[in-house]
Amino acid sequence: MNLNFKSRQQRTFDAIVVGTGISGGWAAKELAEKGLKTLVLERGRMVRHIDDYPTMFNHPWELPHGNRLTHRERTEIYPVQSRTSYAVTQDTKHFFVKDNENPYIQEKPFLWTRGYQVGGRSLTWGRWAYRRGDSDFAVYERDGIGIDWPIRYSDMKPWYDHVESFIGVSGNRDGLPQIPDGIFLPPWEMNCLELHVKDQIARHYTDRKLTIGRTANLTRSHGGRGSCMARNLCRRGCPYGAYFSSNSSTLPAAEATGNMTLRPHSIVHTILYDKETRKATGVRIIDAETKESIDFYADVVFLCASALGSTGILLHSLHHTFPDGVGNSSGELGHNLMDNHFEIGASGVFDGFEDKYFRGRRPVDVLVPQFQNLDRATERQSYRRGFSTYGWAGRQGTGQGGALDFGAEYKDNLSTPGSWTMTFLAFGECLPRHESRVFLDHQNIDAWGLPKLAMDMEWGENEMEMRKEMVSSSAEMLEISGFRNIRTFNNDSPPGLSIHEMGTARMGHDPKTSVLNRWNQMHDIPNIFVTDGACMTSNGWGNPSLTYMALTARACDYAVNELKKGTL
Repeated sequence: MNLNFKSRQQRTFDAIVVGTGISGGWAAKELAEKGLKTLVLERGRMVRHIDDYPTMFNHPWELPHGNRLTHRERTEIYPVQSRTSYAVTQDTKHFFVKDNENPYIQEKPFLWTRGYQVGGRSLTWGRWAYRRGDSDFAVYERDGIGIDWPIRYSDMKPWYDHVESFIGVSGNRDGLPQIPDGIFLPPWEMNCLELHVKDQIARHYTDRKLTIGRTANLTRSHGGRGSCMARNLCRRGCPYGAYFSSNSSTLPAAEATGNMTLRPHSIVHTILYDKETRKATGVRIIDAETKESIDFYADVVFLCASALGSTGILLHSLHHTFPDGVGNSSGELGHNLMDNHFEIGASGVFDGFEDKYFRGRRPVDVLVPQFQNLDRATERQSYRRGFSTYGWAGRQGTGQGGALDFGAEYKDNLSTPGSWTMTFLAFGECLPRHESRVFLDHQNIDAWGLPKLAMDMEWGENEMEMRKEMVSSSAEMLEISGFRNIRTFNNDSPPGLSIHEMGTARMGHDPKTSVLNRWNQMHDIPNIFVTDGACMTSNGWGNPSLTYMALTARACDYAVNELKKGTL
């Protein structure tokens, strides 16, 4: 697709959106539906819904190497992607970057998962969709750590409603303020052992509750998309459109307006800037295929290239386009990098329910939402903020009796399922720290002449203290539920592993301590909006994507209204 355009008039739009993932797709949809001629830029290749899902119907025997990466692929081509993602296999590897072609710098270990194609990581995300309540947005009022969010749940509620109504979220109304209820499709069912654990937790605790997870997998047809078949093949791309992705949902909606122009293979080099008006005038891109430099112009720019991608663009623009430092008067751009820490919990074996089994591959787990540091009654002395605990139960496969059986006993064993087991896996919040940062190494240049991003982040004492209760509470919930052979685990979990990087261009009240205002609008350059993970003021206990979508829709509505007033 060659969309270079000859004249400046042909390269001028009302709005430019950088990125096509979770937030970029929403920006494209909202701006186009509101009547703006919108240019959407993606640095990677084109991926069309259904047409470009090459493995969506492949049988296991049709995939090479038992669907596993080869040793060379794992160690030379995808050494980071295969470490950070739960699903970089032969059937999904085309949706992840090749690390050897897209290097970055780890000052300290940081595992950066990326998908450079139209749709970005919306094709491969975990699909957990949770609202954040004032236990997140007002957390600064309780502990004074970091800075205050410039918004509260009341500001976000109508936009969570707006997003959920469109994407389709299945879930249960639980009445918990830390995960406010929303507009849900019918929830997925818990199996017999999970229901048992739910009852035991309710019996033993007053501060916690186990519920089925909320997920952007459809339990019935919705918005012209089909219901989930529970195939557990989501990351191949779903031909039914049964989970939310930009490709199946927001980008088609934007395209239907006739107002969107989508240009893949477009690597944003810098933001163009007018010193007289102190506003952005557009962006300069590098064509990823020809390496040609092209300028595009617009009244408003939405950066939705992922937390580190958007911040990298702003940092590079500061170096080239903003020599007077406009855009980072706070000195916070690139700082306060956050991610969730996990890979910690417990598992156990349960004796019982031998007459029961389950079928299907449910796309969501159960959840015990955060129950620490929500108020004075749940306050912890050893650490601030909190964690949530995911869980799943199932029966081991047949043939667990051992290879020494023979005859009728052997045949019976082959048809008898093994024991029921359950695992709890906790996800914890990390604190915002100025020293946790991303920056550009101008001595290290990539294949397109751009400086490489460098990450400098590590967990602090608060995260280490939190992990003690993350493992102990996981084991305790299994113990009170009657499990045996309980084993705890505390695996290496470097930053980046949970794929929830955020916080490098945070929102705030004060331009002296934040990059963005309450509308995701840059304090210094009012016609630049950042609505991906870079905007996050605090980390929360996990699963931020629904919040990115709601913030994007909210910011688009504000931007369009301001354009109509003539203020942008």
